[in-house]
Amino acid sequence: MADVHPEHAQLQADRIYLGWQYVLLYPDPGPPPKRPSPGDVPGPLPAVDPEWVRREKLQEDLLNRPVRIFRAFMVIVALMIFALGVTEMLSWSFALIGLAATGGVAIFTSYAIYQGNRAVRHRVAEKQAEQDRLRREREHELFQAQEEHARRYRDWEEKKRRFEQQVSWYAVAVPDEIDRIDVAGGTLPGWSALITLIGATRLYSGGHLTVLDLSEGAIAKDLIELATRGGDDPLVWVLPVDLPRLDLGATLPPEAFADVLAHVVSVSEEHHTTRDLSFDNAILERVLEVLGENATINQVTAALRALAQVGDPREDLRLGLITAAQLEKIGTLFGRGVSDRVVIERAWALESQLRKLETLGSEAVRLPPARLRVISMDRQAGVLGNRVLGTYVATALTHILRQSPASDRPWYHTIIVAGADKLRGDVLDRLMDACETSRTGLVLTYRSLTPTVKERLGRGHAAVAFMRLGNAEDARVASEHVGTEHRLELATLTETISAPVDGLDGGYTSTVVALDDDGEAGRDPAEPDLREDITESTEWGRAASKAIGGETERVLQRSREFLVEPHQLQQLPTTSVIVTDATATGRRVRLADANPAILTFPRTTLGELEDVKDALQRVPEQQQQPPLPPEGDDDPPWPGPDGAGNGEVRVETPVPPHLVPPNLGPPPARLDWRRRR
Repeated sequence: MADVHPEHAQLQADRIYLGWQYVLLYPDPGPPPKRPSPGDVPGPLPAVDPEWVRREKLQEDLLNRPVRIFRAFMVIVALMIFALGVTEMLSWSFALIGLAATGGVAIFTSYAIYQGNRAVRHRVAEKQAEQDRLRREREHELFQAQEEHARRYRDWEEKKRRFEQQVSWYAVAVPDEIDRIDVAGGTLPGWSALITLIGATRLYSGGHLTVLDLSEGAIAKDLIELATRGGDDPLVWVLPVDLPRLDLGATLPPEAFADVLAHVVSVSEEHHTTRDLSFDNAILERVLEVLGENATINQVTAALRALAQVGDPREDLRLGLITAAQLEKIGTLFGRGVSDRVVIERAWALESQLRKLETLGSEAVRLPPARLRVISMDRQAGVLGNRVLGTYVATALTHILRQSPASDRPWYHTIIVAGADKLRGDVLDRLMDACETSRTGLVLTYRSLTPTVKERLGRGHAAVAFMRLGNAEDARVASEHVGTEHRLELATLTETISAPVDGLDGGYTSTVVALDDDGEAGRDPAEPDLREDITESTEWGRAASKAIGGETERVLQRSREFLVEPHQLQQLPTTSVIVTDATATGRRVRLADANPAILTFPRTTLGELEDVKDALQRVPEQQQQPPLPPEGDDDPPWPGPDGAGNGEVRVETPVPPHLVPPNLGPPPARLDWRRRR
């Protein structure tokens, strides 16, 4: 698959992506700070009250009234004395004394009145000065409040910008040093989302993928369509319909082929022991020695019928399944006597089970190489038959891996087994060991935590993922494994999108019967676009587009927290995955959303949360910038043409803060906001 946007290459081939973690590094700052107004700060005082001035003057007039009356009396007396002096009715010596006395008293009383009025004017002036001082102080306080609001508004604006532009979905991945991923619980839609995500990231990083679907739920259908739209030609076998065209295991040597067939027979016997398995293996090895190399299943079943003395061997001779010489050798393989009955019973049991594989490889065709291969069980087939077919495919894959050299790149070839709890424990053990030695990635999904699964869950260097667990006992075991002290954050988006996708429609369409004569299927020549492909070709992409709609703000930002308790694990959304893995610093527990459509969101990054935090800690706080998504809605982060990416989280120096205060509206009356008080 070619990368359509190499400039945003961040997908790392050395990490296995299991979903996205919803985290807000910068909390919502809330509403903007309230703009201060003259009502919030004590307002400027008005001028001196004229009524108060009038009362002060009136009071002074009342106090000075006796003095003014006495002064008027003295003036009248002085005038009378002056008149008597002019008319010579009083000698001027006495008149001058009288005029001096009355004039002095009049002057003294006038000065007293003047002093009172002056005191009133002084009090009014002091009052006016006090009012002016308080007015200037309050104007200064209001100006400072406005400046403080401008500073707080700029801080709020910066926090709001960080909150709105920050990445909210961080990749949840495990390193490729992990040998295996065990997925416990989950529903078919949840498995579909997880397998689509793991498969897409593996394929787009240049790897190969094999899916063994034992769930009978067509969980890899979205992955097949996505790979097809991306330019690949996946190969899909639907068993048992495509069993004649399945050549898996046809090139195994007789010893390995006998071992595979012995495990296939053991799948239907609950109390099958190692001793029985060895006995079956011995019978099959001797039969294959008689038949020679390149023996087919129908030849083996014909030989077993002859050994068990079932039916008429002449019919098999007529069909050419065995020859007369082979028939004679088979009759003398185990001699005669008491052991005949034991051999006959086991041969009969082997033949009855292997008959389900008689058509294997009978119509094998030359198939082109494909990086995605899906082998699934038809849901309309019998339960026992599907278990036999699944065990054969798993065991044959195990032997092929054992014979293959170790890969130079871990997880370059990835095997996903959906419904692995349908396989026997020894089959799983052998597959795990083969994948570990060949450095092949292995993902096992279990519907329930059976005793066989509990023994192997997380064993070795494996990561464990828990999805919705419907059974109460399974939920209890899972909560004890994770630890009930962990508090995880669940995004509203996870619950919103999980509701519409409640099932899978249809089934697989076989591709091995639709090949052209030259062995190649048609390829879509259209230019691939990952964002469009995920949205158009996967059920999750379509559900995400419908669920978000006009509620983007509400869906992408709200979330809730919960503790890892049994009842919470039973109510997990479809795509929620609790991932636990061991690191050098301890065990990590993270809640992820495996919805592949999240990759198309503008606030999603392929960098992990720990990497982003480490990058931010290395930068001074005043220079920190929130991790921003790539510009342009049409440029999702995907790998380069070589399948590798750097996964780098860039922390850039921000632009200097804007120094202009925000627009606070017209200033209040009688205040000049341009001059600092």
